[in-house]
Amino acid sequence: MTCAPAAPPRDRTVAADPEVRRFVDYLEAERNASAHTLDAYLGDLQQFADLTWGPAAAPPLAWAACDRFSARRFLVGFQKQGLSPTTTARKASSLRAFFRFLLREEVVGANPFAAVHLPRRERLLPKVLTVADAGRLLDAPARLAAAALKDETLPERRRWIEYAAARDAAILELLYSTGMRIAECAALREASLDILSGVARVLGKGKKERLCPLGNPAIRALRRALELRDLAFPDLPRRDKPMFVGHTGGRLTPRSVQRLLKPFLIAAGLPADVTPHTLRHSFATHLLDAGADLRSVQELLGHASLSTTQLYTHVSIERMREVYEKAHPRA
Repeated sequence: MTCAPAAPPRDRTVAADPEVRRFVDYLEAERNASAHTLDAYLGDLQQFADLTWGPAAAPPLAWAACDRFSARRFLVGFQKQGLSPTTTARKASSLRAFFRFLLREEVVGANPFAAVHLPRRERLLPKVLTVADAGRLLDAPARLAAAALKDETLPERRRWIEYAAARDAAILELLYSTGMRIAECAALREASLDILSGVARVLGKGKKERLCPLGNPAIRALRRALELRDLAFPDLPRRDKPMFVGHTGGRLTPRSVQRLLKPFLIAAGLPADVTPHTLRHSFATHLLDAGADLRSVQELLGHASLSTTQLYTHVSIERMREVYEKAHPRA
């Protein structure tokens, strides 16, 4: 007697659910959602499915059976874990959008997340560098490279140190000069830059393209990085070259950009919690401090909503208040 072959294991991840697959298709086709956004939605949906039906549940899942008690239990769990109101609100937004889609497709009769009350979000002002702090940070790659080259004699190693320093200086200059996001910077191709015109073409959230003007220091740093990149990696493909590459000649990832910042923070005497995104905050705040109008800053940042950009006006006001309180004799 022969045994029948075992059935293949069923995919228990929420991404295998037919309704979730349709939702992902909708996000890609109609909302131009990025891979990062899709991963965030799937992560939130997976957490909801695990809590509601258990990790052992396999698709298709009974979305129509979910009610407002399921929604409340999901969100209360995050509050008990001590997660911030912002994180809880983001997860609620993911589930609300998913059930709104299911309601439109007549899969469910109501959106269980529609009437859920969320905790008030704490409005935290973004961390911003002073102009002097930003200058020290941008100078750090060259200073560290000069120290490393003093004791290095191997030509290949020297070429790498010189390129890495020029690359890192160009990345920092680019982030501060344009205010682009770290993922936008890491994804840049050589063809995305028009150095003669001083413009970078950036693909932002929702796959929206915008043009970012480049300052003169950023242009000089980019030219130097390109020159040394081609010396260090002469075998890169002639077309579609990544702007910034690592040891093996592959494109840098956003995580790589985050990691390379650490020694420069130490060299510049800056706190360890400064991130590449801090340069984006600093870019916007310094523009507003110097009199730039809010609409222009919104366009440069690639914000869909002006209310998002308005947060930086609060930063500017707070900075003015600090200066006033320190300087005025009757403050």
